[in-house]
Amino acid sequence: MTLPMPNLDDRRFQDLVDEAKYLVQRNCPEWTDHNVSDPGVTLIETFAQMVDQLLYRLNRVPDLHYLRFLDLIGVRLFPPAAARAEVTFWLSAARDVPVVVAAGKQVASVRNEVEDPVVFTVEHTLNIVPCSLAHLATSTADTGLPPVDRTDELLVGGGPAAFSETPAPGDAVLFGLSGAVPGCAVLLRTNCEVEGQGVDPRDPPWLWEAWDGTGWAACEVDRDSTGAFNRAGDIVVHVPQGHTMSVLARQRAGWLRCRLVEAKPNQPFYQRSPRLHAVEASTIGGTAGAVHAEIIRNEIVGTSDGTPGQRFPLGRPPVVVGEGELVVEVSGPDGWEPWTEVRSFADSGPDDRHVVLDRVGGQVAFGPAVRQPEGGLRCYGAVPAKSAAIRVPEYRSGGGRRGNVAREVLEVQRDPIPFVSSVVNRRPAIGGVDGESVRDAAVRGPLLLRTRDRAVTAEDYEQLAREAAPEAARVRCIPAHGADGRETGAIRVLVVPAVPDTGELAFATLMLEAGMRGRIERYLGERRCVGALVSVEPPFYQGVTVVARLRARRRTTAGTLGARASEALYDYFNPISGGPDGDGWPFGRPVQSGEVFAVLQRLPGVELVEDVRLFAANPITRERGEQVERLDLPPNALAFSFGHQVRVREAGA
Repeated sequence: MTLPMPNLDDRRFQDLVDEAKYLVQRNCPEWTDHNVSDPGVTLIETFAQMVDQLLYRLNRVPDLHYLRFLDLIGVRLFPPAAARAEVTFWLSAARDVPVVVAAGKQVASVRNEVEDPVVFTVEHTLNIVPCSLAHLATSTADTGLPPVDRTDELLVGGGPAAFSETPAPGDAVLFGLSGAVPGCAVLLRTNCEVEGQGVDPRDPPWLWEAWDGTGWAACEVDRDSTGAFNRAGDIVVHVPQGHTMSVLARQRAGWLRCRLVEAKPNQPFYQRSPRLHAVEASTIGGTAGAVHAEIIRNEIVGTSDGTPGQRFPLGRPPVVVGEGELVVEVSGPDGWEPWTEVRSFADSGPDDRHVVLDRVGGQVAFGPAVRQPEGGLRCYGAVPAKSAAIRVPEYRSGGGRRGNVAREVLEVQRDPIPFVSSVVNRRPAIGGVDGESVRDAAVRGPLLLRTRDRAVTAEDYEQLAREAAPEAARVRCIPAHGADGRETGAIRVLVVPAVPDTGELAFATLMLEAGMRGRIERYLGERRCVGALVSVEPPFYQGVTVVARLRARRRTTAGTLGARASEALYDYFNPISGGPDGDGWPFGRPVQSGEVFAVLQRLPGVELVEDVRLFAANPITRERGEQVERLDLPPNALAFSFGHQVRVREAGA
């Protein structure tokens, strides 16, 4: 991609011919035949063609010089970032022996006529461990009392109560599995008595957790056909990776628990406790992390000729952003010797085993030798011995925005696994970003000169945070304020992760991952001013609910217009791609009901926007506030669509 530089000379072939003929008329008036058949005009056109080619080459010089200057100051194109997703492998039936999903197995989307499938690779080996129910225990809200073992009562058919006779928040029923099942999906098949009165079977006030050795970690419940323990059915619990064995109620097991929590507003609570007459447990699947990249292992990139400054191309560029530096191995008398990646050879000595990686071009470079003013050569980095083989143990190739697929898209096993019937991603894949273009690098070059790899101003922090996490969609730096509203001197760096553009956003996908947060904190910590306090955190997402009533034009159906209006509202109040300019809702910009009228009125098929009501909402508690005409946002807040409701009245109704 060429840079938008002005032409040094914008004349073309015909301009040169016309200018030459004008000079002929002025300086040689006796030359009157200017037709194309005249030999002199033929010479003019010949030279005009040659000059036109010279001008074309001359106009390329600014692009070349600009790129050389960028290279001189150390500007390198950012490589693509790979999207990540959690994929769940479902077994065809519960097994008595573990089922192993090896690292490197691939899953993909369904191939269609338009584009190739999106392929993800499992990062770490998953062991789907079998289990069974070994123990059952209950505990009350009184934290001073230990859990009570109810296993014998369950086995003899006594029907132990899952919670206290008068259930209260903090009561829990604990299921002791025969072993730890980290990362697995556990099926609990229960036979319950209909006594859990008062609770909404579709929204019970409970939380499922698993013991991870240090505390109780939250679990995800995939489906519940028991109606909150009110009828016989199944519950599928996805256990986190840290699950381990522990001792509770004097019994050692892999413990899961279902704990009652405070009911939300308008959420019914248990009036009586349900009773469990039978419980069975089995492992029916497991979840593993997958990355939108192909993992290349043990690639031999070449053989050293013993000279400094050698470069070896990788077989599958570009190299995506990963955790840590790349390791290159060089064969030696004692086996493979590791060489580590550095940003530059400026601080490398003659004995340092360092390499520099061009992640976009896919090239491994060894240190050069530079002639010194007083004579002699100085090697910046060690030189591999002659005839030594060079290999890269592992790197990842691929990445890009295409990997940000929606939920339930990855459903094809490219590498079949015995006893695994299906695979699916239960959540969208996030984090995929295309590699940086030359145009973007040209804009970043002057910013790099200004920051000089140091964070002083707010813009410096934003620029450096983007360098540390290219997969971030938005970065904003603001001062921190205390409880009295005064600035504390600390710095808040607000980061919005890139998420799939699928209309209605899931609130959980906007949370900042611990890996990205840690990477930005380390990068800024090395470049901040001495004594500066930096906090990397997500913005405050202010939920916005719009309740609107529209009248449709003739020949426009209510269902079509309602879906169109809801989509427009979700697109407008989008923290990443919404707002008046379509580049994300501005930080701290208030939300007014008047602009909602404008968004809805310009939709095709809208005859009249009859009513618009604006409410503040809490995406976590799902509470909705009072109707307002204007919703003010603090400087660290972004608007987030939550539960819009649109009613459409057809023409003539």
